[in-house]
Amino acid sequence: MDTKRVYLAGCLFDLRHLSGNALLGDGINRCSGGRYSLYLPQDYEAESMDAKAIRDGDFQGLLDCDAAIFQYDGTELDSGTVVEFMAAKFADIPSVLLRTDFRKGGDRNDDPWNLMCSFYPRTVSLVVDSMKMYVESGYGEGQGVKASSDAIGRLSELVVQKLDEVLSKPPVVEPRVERRVELETLLGM
Repeated sequence: MDTKRVYLAGCLFDLRHLSGNALLGDGINRCSGGRYSLYLPQDYEAESMDAKAIRDGDFQGLLDCDAAIFQYDGTELDSGTVVEFMAAKFADIPSVLLRTDFRKGGDRNDDPWNLMCSFYPRTVSLVVDSMKMYVESGYGEGQGVKASSDAIGRLSELVVQKLDEVLSKPPVVEPRVERRVELETLLGM
């Protein structure tokens, strides 16, 4: 089996986001039958690292992956996630833009974020209403963990479908290795 490494980017500044990233990564790995191995940036950042080392480590992890998922939740997109997405696009890394935030925003209805984050090659979007997914998972008093687990499972299945779709798109730039070296130089790594 050809396992693809997938970078899972998002806002990772609190336990809720760190845990959600880990649960989604595990769900995607399980739903794909191991075809996708998730790279979680939080698993590679030591607290003692300085800011540049963290940035460089995250970019290194991204550039070592075959695809990436960028979590575009919140009223304003996380700026670090957007920068990582742009680096992925310059390196021609297939990307999934994932939004589970049910609030509407942005410049268009189909991509509810700033239009400057849309229309890139080898990029697909997945926009789901997480509240609806949670409610449909049978929430109720004392059922929050089960509903959350069920919703993560359903979301993981949808993400795997999008990863399959975006990875079937042909490369825009060949060879990718040369683009990576150029990008590392531009990033000052």
